[in-house]
Amino acid sequence: MKNIILIGGGGHCKSVIDVIEQEKKYKISGIIDKPEFLGKKISEYKVIGNDSDLVSLVKKIKYAIITVGHIKSANLRIKLFKLVKKAGFLLPTIISPISYVSKRSNIGEGTVIMHHAVVNANTFIGDNCIINSKALIEHDCSILNHCHISTNTTINGGVKIGSESFIGSNVTTKDNIKIKENSFIKAGTLIK
Repeated sequence: MKNIILIGGGGHCKSVIDVIEQEKKYKISGIIDKPEFLGKKISEYKVIGNDSDLVSLVKKIKYAIITVGHIKSANLRIKLFKLVKKAGFLLPTIISPISYVSKRSNIGEGTVIMHHAVVNANTFIGDNCIINSKALIEHDCSILNHCHISTNTTINGGVKIGSESFIGSNVTTKDNIKIKENSFIKAGTLIK
C-alpha cells in the first residue's frame, strides 16, 4: 500500500478515513491540521504537522488528499488543493468499494467518492470534488472542479454543474439543466 496524508482533521476527515481504509489502496501516515492540534489523534491517526510542514513531508510521502469539508464555500478546499499541488504531492482519486462508478466515467484528481454513491456512464467529475454518501450522478453529467454533491442527492441525466458549487442533501435536479458556478443549493430543493 502507498502512504498518504490527510489534509484537515474535522468531521469530513473521519468519513474519508473510513473510505480509505475500506478501499485498501493507501496507508494513512497522518493528518495535517492547525499547529495547536499537533499530536492529537483522529480515528487513531495522529496529527503530524501543519501546512508549513508539507514541503518536508512530500520528500517521504508522495500522496495527499484534502479532507476538509465544503459547505458554504469551496475557498478553503481550493486553497489547500493548490498548496498541496505546489508542494509536489500527488492527489489520487479515492473511491469507496461500496460505491458504483462506471468505467465509462472520468473522475478528476483529489476527488472522493463516498459510500453507496453511484456515478453512471459518460459522466465527468472534475478535481477536488466530494461525491457524498448515497449521491446519485446519472449518465452524461458534468460536475466541474471543487464541487460538493451532498448526501442522498439525485443529479439526473445530462446536468452540468459549474465549479465550486455546493448541492445540499436530498436535492433533486431535472435532467439536462445547467447550474452556474459557485451555486449554493439548499438541502431538499427540487431544481427544474
